[in-house]
Amino acid sequence: MMDPIPEHYVSPEGRARLMEEIRKSRAPSWVLTRRQLCDLELLLSGAFHPLAGFLDEADYAKVVAVGRLADGALWPLPVTLDVPDRLAERLDRGSLLELCDPEGIPLAALEVTGQYRPDRRAEARAVFGSEDPVHPGVRHLLEATHPVYVAGRLAGLTPPPHYDFQALRLTPNELRARFRALGWRRVIAFQTRNPLHRAHVELTFRAAREREANLLIHPSVGLTRPGDVDVYTRVRCYQKVLRHYPAATTLLALLPLAMRMGGPREVLLHMIIRKNCGASDFIVGRDHAGPGRDRAGHPFYPPGAAREAALAHADEIGIGVVTFDEMVYAPRRGQYLPVDELAPGEESLTLSGTELRRRLALGLEIPEWFSFPEVLGELRKSQPPLARRGLTVFLTGFSGAGKSTIAHALAEKMLEEGGRSVTLLDGDPVRRTLSSELGFSREHRDLHIRRLGFVASEISKSGGCAICAPIAPYARTREEVRELVESKGGGFVEIYISTPLEVCEGRDRKGLYARARAGLIADFTGISDPYEVPTAPDLAIDTTDLTPEEACQKIMLKLEHLGYIGGGGTSPKS
Repeated sequence: MMDPIPEHYVSPEGRARLMEEIRKSRAPSWVLTRRQLCDLELLLSGAFHPLAGFLDEADYAKVVAVGRLADGALWPLPVTLDVPDRLAERLDRGSLLELCDPEGIPLAALEVTGQYRPDRRAEARAVFGSEDPVHPGVRHLLEATHPVYVAGRLAGLTPPPHYDFQALRLTPNELRARFRALGWRRVIAFQTRNPLHRAHVELTFRAAREREANLLIHPSVGLTRPGDVDVYTRVRCYQKVLRHYPAATTLLALLPLAMRMGGPREVLLHMIIRKNCGASDFIVGRDHAGPGRDRAGHPFYPPGAAREAALAHADEIGIGVVTFDEMVYAPRRGQYLPVDELAPGEESLTLSGTELRRRLALGLEIPEWFSFPEVLGELRKSQPPLARRGLTVFLTGFSGAGKSTIAHALAEKMLEEGGRSVTLLDGDPVRRTLSSELGFSREHRDLHIRRLGFVASEISKSGGCAICAPIAPYARTREEVRELVESKGGGFVEIYISTPLEVCEGRDRKGLYARARAGLIADFTGISDPYEVPTAPDLAIDTTDLTPEEACQKIMLKLEHLGYIGGGGTSPKS
């Protein structure tokens, strides 16, 4: 179990030869996305053994259809390198593709063995059981994946650089060596993407005792689910929780895995990785790697589906499985128990993740039985009450709807309120500064809104208030801005200025609508280009019969209702 597994790095001499070959052949390069960076790191380190590169078409087809490679080996999820057409056109069988990180550092060379165009909707249905973009894996596949998959074998040049928590970033072979040095023959691994609270500690204690095993706490720190606690806060929480475990039998290490939230399929990937890392057993929870509920409110996967898949394939993978039901707090006994161990009629207490986030957002008390004071302290530092968080107010609607006037009024009202710096991101000055070289095609509009969102996210991350008032006609781009702002800890409030098109056209002081109808302006929103109406804005305001002051007051009341202004700033007991 503790013998080294294959890694896929070349020697220093081989690296020099490979870099020279890349230079001489003028091989194209590709800057990897965040997900591709995670996948590359796990491929090169052996965590994805037996894979030695990105899947070819035969392996991909078999994995999608039945969760196995073409040779029959179990492999549950596609690991592919997706690229745009313009790059794929430059690649032939046998050519090299240089793979780089965002700083341009060459990490690996891919010897191309082929390329293919997947049916991504068919992939979503087969792998995730759904085409619903509420599912994070489906959304990424359908909306953020390039159209061509490139296959090939990897030659690693250098590991992706990490400057945070370096002592905790152990490769599979480093973990195996650590286990050998400690004399650990039985190791049970625990996967998580959330902070650990008292229920998790009790669960892992029980699992380790049941198997008489040492414990590897092995959280995913690559891409997880949008809205999850940021990785830096989570790791600080893990370090604090580690004090509640026996030091001689517990180890914390980080896994740079980009999760797909694939439920029954993903649990098998987690088991294979931990087997490669030297673990003998694996803990599987009630809804392992579950993506939550679909747009109709139903779970994407049946309760226990991941657990059933884990148990069915444990022998083939070669790792034991320990399953647990939901852990609840029994106040009469003063301890956590699996729900099936409660006596009939016995009182139990739980606190959902949604309720925890609500209490953090409003600065409310969180009961001591739920978590540890030092963990709650870290969460409160990174997630202060909404009234003390940075904020982006994003106004969207037709030209002439009143966005700019309302945005200017709101900026002054927010400055009058105090407590945050306020930045107005609106109109021609912003476009000239951020996007002077762009036109008004869909691609250029999206790029401008993404740039605007980046600036807003940085302002919000720093505790300020960014007020944006673009047309922003496309729903997916608006959602990307929300995700970006929220991923950096800021609040995001979408205001739809729902003034009808005919009213906006009647206010056409610049004559833009008339010129668009005459065909003098191309791609004009509402005339020759669509506006995708927000389906669930935080607030919709029709300014047909409202003054700017009245519209602004509606927004201020909504911000107060949500908790972003007026109170919510006291520090409660934790």
